Order: sequence, then structure tokens, then C-alpha cells
Amino acid sequence: MLHQLRLFFTALQFFTRLPVPRWVGYQPEWLQQSSRYFPLVGVLVAGVCGALYMAASCLLPSHVAVLMAIAAGIYLTGAFHEDGFADMCDGFGGGLTRERVLEIMKDSRIGAYGAIGIACLLAIKAAALVSLPPAVVVVALLIAHPLSRLAAVSLIWTMDYARDEGKSKPMAQSMSNREFTIAAVCALLPAVTCALLGVIDWSALVLAVLAAAASACFLGRKCQRRLQGYTGDCLGAVQQVAEVAIYLALLSSFQPALKFY
Repeated sequence: MLHQLRLFFTALQFFTRLPVPRWVGYQPEWLQQSSRYFPLVGVLVAGVCGALYMAASCLLPSHVAVLMAIAAGIYLTGAFHEDGFADMCDGFGGGLTRERVLEIMKDSRIGAYGAIGIACLLAIKAAALVSLPPAVVVVALLIAHPLSRLAAVSLIWTMDYARDEGKSKPMAQSMSNREFTIAAVCALLPAVTCALLGVIDWSALVLAVLAAAASACFLGRKCQRRLQGYTGDCLGAVQQVAEVAIYLALLSSFQPALKFY
């Protein structure tokens, strides 16, 4: 159990700005093993964002509280995933060959594709959360953050790393079925708990899971076709797209069914 706790803190240290206790220490192999707790980090991020939203919504309009919650998530993670999404937009939008795509994605500067992509993504994310009933926003955060990180982890589980080197390569060597099962349990537990408590319908939860899976499959196929694998930026992009897809799936479950005459 102590080793598992160390792995969780290793994931927390890698994916967020949050400090970890000194006794945790560090071993290179822990980073690879810590990917199983990537969704659990999402639970913590969602909890902080949700708490801030509830506190802010008591004093401020809902749309302001939503923007503060989104900003809190970006601050906690150091825009780690948003940066990956922007880099993937630049690389896939501006590169014609595998080598050129990887070169563009490695560049720290942001281009037109990345700037436009991240602006649209954040706008859709904010609009979807604002459009949800205020009582459901926190539930949406608790479902989307862990599930979207599971979608990203699925690339580590099923695909090869595309670069010979990179910041994410230590955690991208391999992922066993057992490790992915742990990640899946961490991701699904908050969502299933919300459904069991009757906070959200099972049909909405199933739709959210399907949206996350579809996002991972769609971007995973693009990464495999263009890069013959994935990079850390691809993981960030999958997380962001899956998060937005989950919000949209949950939002659609609250819309009246269309009737055609």
C-alpha cells in the first residue's frame, strides 16, 4: 500500500503543480507505473474545481463561477493538457510528414492552429458547463476529469510511443492489463457513485463513457496514421477533447428530445 501511495504521489507531482511529501522520494520506474493513477489525479483536480465552483456560485453568477473553476483546473495542472492539445493542433494542422509533425509539436511556440484550437475548445467547455443545471456542474466535473484521463491512458495501454525521446517517454513504455484496470476503476468509481446516488441518470453516464471512448478512438487512429504512435502532446489532446465530449454528452441528456413530424 505504501508503494501504491508513492505511485499516486508520483502521478500527482508529474501532472499537477501540487506539492508532495518529501518522504515519497523518486525512482525513474515509478513514473511509468504511476500512469495507473492518472484518473485518480483527475478526481482530485475535479474536487478542487468543484469546490471552487460551489463557493463562487454562492456569491457570483454561474458563468463566472464556471470560468473560475476552469481557470483553477488550468492552474492546478499548469496547462499541461491544454498545451498538448494546442501543440497537436499545430502539428497535425501544419505538418505534412511524420517528421515535420513531430518537429512542430516539439516547438514551444504556439501557431495559428494551436491558438484557434485552444480558444474554441475552452469556449465550448465553458459554454457546455454554463448550460448545465447548476446542481449538475460539480457532478459533470467529477465525471469528466477522471474519465477523460482514462481516455488518454488508453493510448498508453494500446499504442507505442512515437518519439525516441521525450518528457512523457518514461511513463509511456508499457501498461499492463492490470494497471489499466486500476486506472479504469479510479475513473469509473466517482461516476458510478453519482449514478447510484441518483444524482445523474445511468443513460447519461453511459453516453458520457461512450463519448470519452469515441474521442480516444478517433484521436488514437489519427495519431497512429500520422505518427505511428503517440506523444505526450497526444495524451493531452485526448484528455481535453474527451473532457469536452463528456460535457456535451451530459448536456445533451438534459435537452428535450427532438420530434420530427
